[in-house]
Amino acid sequence: MIRFLQQDSRITKAIFIGLISIVAILMVITLVPGIFQDAAVGGDNFAVVRNDSMFGRFIGSSTDVSATQVQQVAQRMQQQQHYPDFVLPFLMQRAGQALVQRAVLIQEAGHLGLTVTDSDVRNELMHGPFAPVLFPDGKFIGEDRYDDFVQNNFNMSRADFERQLKEEILINRLEALITGGLNVSSQDVRDAYIKQATKVKFEYAVLSAADLRKQINPSDAELKAFFQQNAARYTHAIPETRKVQYVAFALNQVPGGAPQISGADIQRYYNEHQQQFQVPEEVRVRHILIAVSPKADAKTIAAAQAKAEGILKQLQGGANFAELAKKYSDDPGSKEQGGELGFIQHGATVPAFDQAAFSLQPGQLSGIIHTQFGFHILQVEEKQPAHVKPLDEVHNLILANLTQQAQAQAAQNYAAKLQAEAQKDGLQKMAGQNHLQVTSADNLQQGGVVPSLADGAQLLTRAFTMKPGAPPQTASTGEGYAVFTVLDVVPAHAPTFDAYKSHVLEDFRDQQLAGMLRSRTQQLAIKAKEENSLEKAAKEVGATLKTSDLVDSTGQVPDLGAMSSEGAVAFTLQPGQIGGPILTQRTGVVIKILDKQTPTEAQIQQNLDSVRDQLIQQRRDTAFAVFVSSLEKHYQQRGLIRYSKKNPAAGQAGI
Repeated sequence: MIRFLQQDSRITKAIFIGLISIVAILMVITLVPGIFQDAAVGGDNFAVVRNDSMFGRFIGSSTDVSATQVQQVAQRMQQQQHYPDFVLPFLMQRAGQALVQRAVLIQEAGHLGLTVTDSDVRNELMHGPFAPVLFPDGKFIGEDRYDDFVQNNFNMSRADFERQLKEEILINRLEALITGGLNVSSQDVRDAYIKQATKVKFEYAVLSAADLRKQINPSDAELKAFFQQNAARYTHAIPETRKVQYVAFALNQVPGGAPQISGADIQRYYNEHQQQFQVPEEVRVRHILIAVSPKADAKTIAAAQAKAEGILKQLQGGANFAELAKKYSDDPGSKEQGGELGFIQHGATVPAFDQAAFSLQPGQLSGIIHTQFGFHILQVEEKQPAHVKPLDEVHNLILANLTQQAQAQAAQNYAAKLQAEAQKDGLQKMAGQNHLQVTSADNLQQGGVVPSLADGAQLLTRAFTMKPGAPPQTASTGEGYAVFTVLDVVPAHAPTFDAYKSHVLEDFRDQQLAGMLRSRTQQLAIKAKEENSLEKAAKEVGATLKTSDLVDSTGQVPDLGAMSSEGAVAFTLQPGQIGGPILTQRTGVVIKILDKQTPTEAQIQQNLDSVRDQLIQQRRDTAFAVFVSSLEKHYQQRGLIRYSKKNPAAGQAGI
């Protein structure tokens, strides 16, 4: 652990040398406007943020944001949220902006004179959320275990960890300075709790958009008028199609039959590809996991660690590992197998687990290993050293691989031969000479299906780039190749009304539905209020009457949705009142309150403090977010943020 955790830190006084040189530099900077304004940010930098102070701007005090940092944060976000790869560029934009904002906040905190000492970091580690792990019972766990904790949970060095912790404390102090004066009135707190705790039960009449859609049945005359009025919409409604002629063959139709692979071929491949058959060192292990959520509080972490230590003591006393794994382990994949994980290779598990597994000898127990999953105890059962698989073990695999390669090459050569013949003599003559069949396919659309081909995607893609009569081309079909040519092209065009009538009907219904749903729901609401009977009005307009459960503002109601959005009006009504109309994407709804329960005065008083804390935190979060946005804009306007011209993520982010 860093020395300041073991002894008092000393403040080293900085001595400024070369005052005349500094003054000279200041003069040059002052007399050459914009000397820092157009400098490109290069190397691994994503951006550079300068200090918004006279000294900081002149001397060049700055915080760098590296492209590597941006990529690491984005990848971590992707892994945690299980986003697909195509989302990564967007995540890099978000990560880049977040890191730039963090750098701006650090610079601003320094500008305002805020500081964080080594003693502050030491205090945070000893008394903050990491204290139960790093200082159980107030005693430091030691440098090695501290290193392991940081590496396993944050994948960084302890120096970087403590630097980031210091920055986090600094930003928290800045936030406290900016938002510390915010407060809420007692009446606001009271109103907020009453709103949160109020529950309602209501009956509601539902008009379904799907049911109304079926009632929209225009005449042919109305449809024709709609078709004519929207002629531009249908100009290219019928997509371009192509007529294609092709000759296809499967792998088993290639002359010469299946290629023969000799023993010498297999031996040569084995000798030249030894790396493929390397088997790394492996260990067979079993483990017991006491799971802990990454978001768990200090008390929960400490309890889990104590439980793991108790199990370890039993094992050290001779208890059966498999029996204790079945009894205590939280790993569902290995629990019933006595903790058995089978053989694992280096890198297959998280670093701390990996290090322990490969450092133990068969039969040995590990100590308590802490990872992001919780606390582990390992036992190594068997070790296998790294080796190369013998030829007889991989013979059939190599044979299959070489046979497949030879078949693919033979098919490719045959396709090239057929293409050359077709370009010279035409498809028909080429097919006859090779005892193959010519197939014609009309009205093929881009992205469609080619009859009798396992996979016609490549053929269609190429066909839609060719002109009619162009020389024949080849395309893979998934089970062989096809040699093809384009005979005709029918451009995209407008359909006739009769041919497209069913589509026009659906378009007409789409256009009419929203207005019809709105009108019918308004009619339902008016009738219900005039007759003071939602049930009677629902029967008259054909709506379905339902009854909700007793729900609060966080609830969901079928056909209505979230009570925090569409259903929020229910909390403004009193029992017996009818409210609406309410329109969702799929329904039109009118409600009548049956019951309304508000918290008692005792409940209100009991919850005032917690609600006050929630409201204050919400307002502080909002205020600080506004501050961060304004501060970033201020830095941009003053030219204090410079993005790398080589980094596209900066420009895409618009930041």
